Amino acid sequence: MTAPVAKRIRWLPSQWPADAAGRRNMALLVQLRWIAIAGQIATILVVHFGMEIRLPLTSMLVVPCIAVLMNIGSLMILRRRADITHAELFLSLLFDVLALTTQLYLSGGATNPFISLYLVQVALGAVLLHRWSVWGIVAVSSACAAMLAIAYRPLDLSEPLEGHLFDLHIVGTLICLIMIAVLLVLFMTRMTHNLQQREAYLARLRQQAVEEEHIVRMGLLASGAAHELGTPLAQLAVVLGDWRHMPQIRKNPTLVEEVGEMEAAVKRCKAILTGILMSAGEARGEAPEVADVRSFMEVIARDWRTANPGLALRSDFGPHDYPRIVADPVIRQAVTNLLDNAREAGATYINMMISRDSQWLHIAVRDNGRGFSPDMLADVGKPYRSSKGRQGGGLGLFLVFNVVRKLGGRVDASNGADGGAMVQLRLPFATLALEEESDGE
Repeated sequence: MTAPVAKRIRWLPSQWPADAAGRRNMALLVQLRWIAIAGQIATILVVHFGMEIRLPLTSMLVVPCIAVLMNIGSLMILRRRADITHAELFLSLLFDVLALTTQLYLSGGATNPFISLYLVQVALGAVLLHRWSVWGIVAVSSACAAMLAIAYRPLDLSEPLEGHLFDLHIVGTLICLIMIAVLLVLFMTRMTHNLQQREAYLARLRQQAVEEEHIVRMGLLASGAAHELGTPLAQLAVVLGDWRHMPQIRKNPTLVEEVGEMEAAVKRCKAILTGILMSAGEARGEAPEVADVRSFMEVIARDWRTANPGLALRSDFGPHDYPRIVADPVIRQAVTNLLDNAREAGATYINMMISRDSQWLHIAVRDNGRGFSPDMLADVGKPYRSSKGRQGGGLGLFLVFNVVRKLGGRVDASNGADGGAMVQLRLPFATLALEEESDGE
């Protein structure tokens, strides 16, 4: 491949989705702060104008305004970033504690029944933060509550409410208890769900790491075997070449035909070993094949028909224009594995369907074999999970799943309504397609 063409090849490694639990939890804290802002403003106005308890309106309304600015800043961060750090969650909760302390200081201090709202911040910290950070929130909240028992601005009650402070405290305590219960149920359950999703995501990462380590071991074994088998195959090719020129064999047409068949088999074995080495990363990349999708898939189908002459394979292409792609040998091997699996499952007819949309290349292999068992469908793509009942089965689909996943695609397996199995590969053109050069190049 020439240098200009090589520059146009764009390989995009598959990327894992970012762990978004911190981002989601920050979004929930922003929602909770909006509720707190609305609740504070409504409570201040009702108490000051409805109950005629004179409050320092200007000072108390400044706090929700600052909280609004805090929320706007948090939303801007959420739009620019895919994750939120633990320190940012801690500072967000600390801001809410200090904002609550300011409002309580201006409205009766420890005598204000809404002092129990500190428990909401502590509960949120217990779910979201590390141990040292949780104790930090506990320490700050306790210090603020203790300070409010000593220093605060007393409530300026109107004349009709004089002597009824305890009754007001009881009613306020009941309202505060209901608010805490509702907020904890609404937000704690959602935050716990976010954390559970993160743990499930990490578990999938660990499982994939184990599977990829397994693939590396198999790749090393296959590469070593390919190197070891190369020498005896070369010797067989030399011996067969000598046989072809021996008078005894040249005089016998049957022997000449058999020698030709053996030479063809040796060439096929050498081609398979070359494909193994290329898939393992050896002798690869210097001259990668570039082809349009239709010709690439037709070559795969032709080679498979040659190796399996007694089995019908049909190739159907959708009415689309297909781009030029980098014909990676691992894709060829993945499709060949699907065809081999269909043959080994007892299929007498295989249909390979190729189509596309704006972003994806779809390759579906449908057969009339015995299909997948329910247990196999549940574990499809995992190593050594096979319906063939023999040792080492299931590695073909396992390799297919991992190859497609590395390319940023996905694999779907199902059974047909009239029997047989269907496996569909979805491969992104962002990974496969050849990036066109600009007109100026």
